[in-house]
Amino acid sequence: MLISKEELLTTSQRIRPFIHQTPVLTSTNLDKLTSAYCFLKCENFQKMGAFKMRGATNAILQLTVEQKENGVATHSSGNFAQALALAAKLNDIKAYIVMPTSAPSVKKEAVLGYGGEVIDCAPTLQAREETLKRVVKETGATFIHPYNDYDVIAGQSTATQELINEYPNLDYIISPIGGGGLISGTALATQYFSPNTTVIGAEPTGADDAYRSLEKGEIVPSIHPNTIADGLLTSLGDKTFPIIKQLVSEIILVEETEIIQAMKFIWERMKLIIEPSSALAVAAAIKNKDQFNGKKVGIIISGGNVDLENLPF
Repeated sequence: MLISKEELLTTSQRIRPFIHQTPVLTSTNLDKLTSAYCFLKCENFQKMGAFKMRGATNAILQLTVEQKENGVATHSSGNFAQALALAAKLNDIKAYIVMPTSAPSVKKEAVLGYGGEVIDCAPTLQAREETLKRVVKETGATFIHPYNDYDVIAGQSTATQELINEYPNLDYIISPIGGGGLISGTALATQYFSPNTTVIGAEPTGADDAYRSLEKGEIVPSIHPNTIADGLLTSLGDKTFPIIKQLVSEIILVEETEIIQAMKFIWERMKLIIEPSSALAVAAAIKNKDQFNGKKVGIIISGGNVDLENLPF
């Protein structure tokens, strides 16, 4: 493995002063619905509202003095944009965030509120990458990839490290999959600290590139993904895919209606604001209840950044 157990432990110590150790919550109603014992790792309570604060912080803390002077840059339409902007602000570093014009205004406002400089671009991957290249060339900023970066992956692993420390004998951990940074970190932490726990991914049927990639044994790009889970529209990276291929046992595909039902259930019954990408992991546990019957299941609630003007229910 390219990231060692020692590196994960060091990462946890490094970022601890800059992040929240988020709570793990349970629900009798959810346990009944899934026939399992569910433990929700609530990254919706993380700084800026999502797990991405962990990876962004770890990457920034390892920059050289010269790199810090020139700032950091990324392209993101959502949570990583906010995470990098806030992590940079907390470390007195400039952040340049390339965002597509289609990004929700609530997320752009959050980036600006955290002190990031937003550079608009057309809503295509090519435009994002070309604009980013120009920004890096003009500013000398260091590009930090939203998920395909070992420092970012190590940072994301700390959510599962905390979960396993609190509940050491889980049978399963379910994590949503977008670009694969979260589930890669989840799988690495599980392999090192709870090797008898099985890691399962959850993915929308309308953006099932990771499922198809595992089937094919190579990265299948996400083309025209269509899902309410807007945090999961990206393709796997060459750093995340090998980890997923080796350490994730399966991926459960979830329909849009199942995502919405799970999201509404958690809002109503647990009074937790979770975004559709988080609801996906809950929906997977509900959908495959026979598989999880009587088992202890950790569920990574990845974030809670929802556009309240545009709820699906």
